[in-house]
Amino acid sequence: MPLIQWAALSGAALCFLFAGCAGTEAFGGSRVRVAEWGASRGFAAEAIAAGRFELFALQRGAAPRLTIYIEGDGAPWPNTYHPPRDPTPPRPLALALAAQDPAPAVAYLGRLCQYLDDGARQACPVDYWTRRRFAPEAVAAMDMAVDRLKARSGASRLRLVGHSGGGTMAALLAARRADVEVWITVAAPLDLAEWIRVHDLTPFEDALDPMSLPGMPRGGTHFAGGRDAVVPPAVVETFVRRHGGRLELIADFDHDCCWARDWPGLLKRAGTLEGKP
Repeated sequence: MPLIQWAALSGAALCFLFAGCAGTEAFGGSRVRVAEWGASRGFAAEAIAAGRFELFALQRGAAPRLTIYIEGDGAPWPNTYHPPRDPTPPRPLALALAAQDPAPAVAYLGRLCQYLDDGARQACPVDYWTRRRFAPEAVAAMDMAVDRLKARSGASRLRLVGHSGGGTMAALLAARRADVEVWITVAAPLDLAEWIRVHDLTPFEDALDPMSLPGMPRGGTHFAGGRDAVVPPAVVETFVRRHGGRLELIADFDHDCCWARDWPGLLKRAGTLEGKP
């Protein structure tokens, strides 16, 4: 897929594909900064080998149920024609959400090619933070990392939460696992084909699309921002109409604001009991 064909996007839409977007404090940008930020909040950092990929995670606590927060698509593009040299998010919103979750066992999982040093990143093809971010091998690597986090926490059940493209990945993981009892998405393009049509994009390469997968688990909670021009609420609504679950429209929110600020209350709204394992 020629990346130049994505240049037709502008404004907020560019934020999803090409940027980490504003709305959270800039505590990310590198593994060291995020590990230090997480350590001050009780999270231990870990590098996870997942086949030919290495993924970065933070984890705290142990309990029968583990909540895993999945990061979005990462760093800003320097322009509409070239992807970032490093996809590590400068503002990891999923981590900001994880830090506010009172559950006994919580983990944060970065996406492919994020949080790597220069040498390791050179071995991670740029396709995995651009056109192949939802390809089968990308989903399989994330699935392996989830297995590792689950084993480390001693959990038997999972709750998956993902923001933006991380929400799409959470849906794809929920579709292939039998141990996910709760899954929540935040401003996530769950109908990739419709999202591509809305923004007039060239499709991703070999992408798995939650909308078209058979046997998607029902009962998810899907938050959408009424002011989100990146993932319009209608894109989320089409998924809910086909696969069930609950659409929670927050009228004054956009793609990034103000999910982290209000996250504890939104967890209650999703029916998640605070502190219950």
